[in-house]
Amino acid sequence: MSEPPAPAEAARQQLEPAAADGLRAYAARTRESADQLAAVLEDIAANGLPAVEDCTPWEELREAHLARLAAQRPAVA
Repeated sequence: MSEPPAPAEAARQQLEPAAADGLRAYAARTRESADQLAAVLEDIAANGLPAVEDCTPWEELREAHLARLAAQRPAVA
């Protein structure tokens, strides 16, 4: 029986330039989202939770997000 090649010996398949650019863009968006989340968590750690009156209910956030998604996608006839 032959053994599969060790990871260091395996050749990596190169991506098409457009695919690589798309992947870099996705990585940048993901990194930006992670930075925003980290900033919020650091603010909460430093200052505590915000007052309930200053917060938006999750139901409103959900509905706004669903409306944005619906606006991006054309309606099916």
